[in-house]
Amino acid sequence: MEELEKEIGYRFKNQELLKTALTHTSYAYEKSIQSNEKLEYLGDSILEFVSSEYLYKNYPKLKEGEMTKVRATVVCETSLYKIAQKHNFGEKLYLGKSEIASGGRSRTAILADSVEAVIAAIYLDGGMEEAKKFIIENLKEEIKIASKNVGQKDYKTVLQEKLQIKGEVVIDYVIVGEKGPDHDKEFEAEVRCNSKSLARGKGRTKKQAEMQAAKQALDNMKR
Repeated sequence: MEELEKEIGYRFKNQELLKTALTHTSYAYEKSIQSNEKLEYLGDSILEFVSSEYLYKNYPKLKEGEMTKVRATVVCETSLYKIAQKHNFGEKLYLGKSEIASGGRSRTAILADSVEAVIAAIYLDGGMEEAKKFIIENLKEEIKIASKNVGQKDYKTVLQEKLQIKGEVVIDYVIVGEKGPDHDKEFEAEVRCNSKSLARGKGRTKKQAEMQAAKQALDNMKR
């Protein structure tokens, strides 16, 4: 745990809080202990508030709708997953045997949820300022990038426009897979043009999965 504390820049007074934040439901069930679900719930609210406040104070030129779009872009599974990877959360997670066997240490949803739980643990252990410090240090660059691109079209719209340059085509998004319990779903979507598969993407919601599939298709077209 000391190594992780150095990574995130915060030393816990109550080590049990950090352990709980890293305890997945699969491990908690096996050991009959508390999982990180409640911390995840609290962390999600703290994350949304802190990012909203940061946008309000540091980006006065953004309109309300633009701030909402930037926040949605940044406070998402993909961004949280990047934070978890950056700080090697996967290695420190307490997972059940079946979850480990199925590759849980690298699952996007599990890693993203653990970041929210750690945020709540920092808040409960050290207060709001420490939680803010962790959030802003890890998201300020993402916020900066998103604020510059706030007026741009989303991936699905851009892909549709590119594919229809030479005429009408049929674009479909199909959910080709889903795994995990209801509270921790991960969807996989495939985007097709005239029934031909272009790319796949994953996300915690069907919409996120479709958006990631569109992004991947656009990336493939650049190669």
